Amino acid sequence: MVSENAKRWVKRIRKVFLILFVTQLVYIIMLKWVDPPITITQLSNWISGNGLKRDYVDYSEMSPNIRLAVMASEDQLFPDHNGFDINSIKDALTEKTKKRKQVRGASTISQQVAKNVFLWQGRSWIRKGLEAYTTFMIELVWGKKRILEMYLNVSEMGKGVFGIEAASRIYFNKSAKKLNRTEASMIAACFPNPKRIRVQPPSPYVIQRSQQILAQMNNIEPDEDIQKLLK
Repeated sequence: MVSENAKRWVKRIRKVFLILFVTQLVYIIMLKWVDPPITITQLSNWISGNGLKRDYVDYSEMSPNIRLAVMASEDQLFPDHNGFDINSIKDALTEKTKKRKQVRGASTISQQVAKNVFLWQGRSWIRKGLEAYTTFMIELVWGKKRILEMYLNVSEMGKGVFGIEAASRIYFNKSAKKLNRTEASMIAACFPNPKRIRVQPPSPYVIQRSQQILAQMNNIEPDEDIQKLLK
């Protein structure tokens, strides 16, 4: 038989999980309209000595070029999926099974927002599970424009540089609203490894990658669902 002491501990654990669940749900709803005061990634960067440069801006203050560039670079199906790109996940698992040295990522913009805003960096199954739940919730509560806005405000775009406004002013000495297509593609090119990939002066990789992104921008721009996110 289960002791009374064990039953009390089970009730306490359930209560803690319920409190955490409700707290996160309230936080998710709140962030539909309010920007996060800080994220775990931003805090860890600051503590590690990389600095923290950021400046949140509204969706309307971001050039349509940068919105198009990150979708072309990171998640071309962003307007259409429910937070998860099933085909990319299957491909990534296949490549992992084949034990290739470089396994391509399968994270959508929505998943990256869930990780960067609410969670921590890592690959544990616990974090992946929380990421899946949070991705589902922000897709349900926020909608695509808010997710894309948050992505462009909290993503690391250089060593200690977070968000498109800070990146735009540091790299091109202008506001995010004034970024042209080439500048937007260069910033988007740094996302695989923003601490190491140099935007200004552009490394050979950035020049080559930005050209590829520009081509993809031209390809996806006519899509009606993409157009809705550029307005």
